[in-house]
Amino acid sequence: MVVTDKKREQIIDGAIRRFIHFGINKTTMNEIAEDLSVSKPSLYYYFPDKSSLVMGVVERIFSDYFEMMAGGYKKDDSLTEALARLVEVRNSFFQKYYMLHLSQGVADTQINIEAIKPKLEKLRSKERVLYEEIFEKGITKGEIREINVKRIAELYIDSLNGLTSLCVVQAGKDIFPTKKDFKAIIEKQKELSEIFINGLTTRS
Repeated sequence: MVVTDKKREQIIDGAIRRFIHFGINKTTMNEIAEDLSVSKPSLYYYFPDKSSLVMGVVERIFSDYFEMMAGGYKKDDSLTEALARLVEVRNSFFQKYYMLHLSQGVADTQINIEAIKPKLEKLRSKERVLYEEIFEKGITKGEIREINVKRIAELYIDSLNGLTSLCVVQAGKDIFPTKKDFKAIIEKQKELSEIFINGLTTRS
């Protein structure tokens, strides 16, 4: 069982490396098998089709993402500090996995989008819960007034994602943004965070 899991993880590692450079749409199962020097039957034993492989990749990436997000801020951080730190974490993943276009829902005609969509929705819900907890701490510490944390977390994440999508549109879907582009999006998201917090501060 341990050997099986190790081989599966090696395949996911190889897929991620190729996806990062060429994107999901332009990568074939044959290329991944060749990269890893494994037979196609062996590859298809672990992943029957491209959709299942992409699902494995998405699960790995988001597992790392949430681990980094959970440890991305300190318990004694102010709300401003916590959100700023998480903007940095979000964008480090966005930059590293840009070519996978996960923020656009994995556009690939070879992939069963309907099969992957529920998993992506579940992951988005997990991210929302993380931000709910952060806003709840802000309320407890008196940094912001009583709010509907679920609604505010959704609105905040949607706003961050909107700025992320704008970056993709401006750069061009298949063109990797420059360091200047990534820096600009981080600055805008941090500014957005400050505006959010200012709008939620306790009123006398």
